[in-house]
Amino acid sequence: MEGYDRKEGLDNDREEIYSKAVRAGKRTYFFDVKATRNNDYYLTITESKKRFDNDGNQNFEKHKIFLYKEDFEKFSEGLDEVVAYIKAALNNEPARTEYQEPKREEFDVDFDQI
Repeated sequence: MEGYDRKEGLDNDREEIYSKAVRAGKRTYFFDVKATRNNDYYLTITESKKRFDNDGNQNFEKHKIFLYKEDFEKFSEGLDEVVAYIKAALNNEPARTEYQEPKREEFDVDFDQI
């Protein structure tokens, strides 16, 4: 993209407001609240897994998502719904919530333009 300089590690330059690490088996999840230049908060969720290469050297494989405040509610609702579904399915109970395909207008993308 012209006029756009991607800066590696841009997220690391943001002020960290709050952080929570959750160890879960072989993975660690990091929930980091950060501030934008305009002092809006956003959340990064990082999954980190310890890996070993062929020489036995340890390294970490990381996957990160960014979640912005305007998406918190829908993300939370979606996460709650799928967790409830999984718990019910594992207990052989009928799911209390039913998955609904999002309506076309709920997407930010105009699929006709793709």
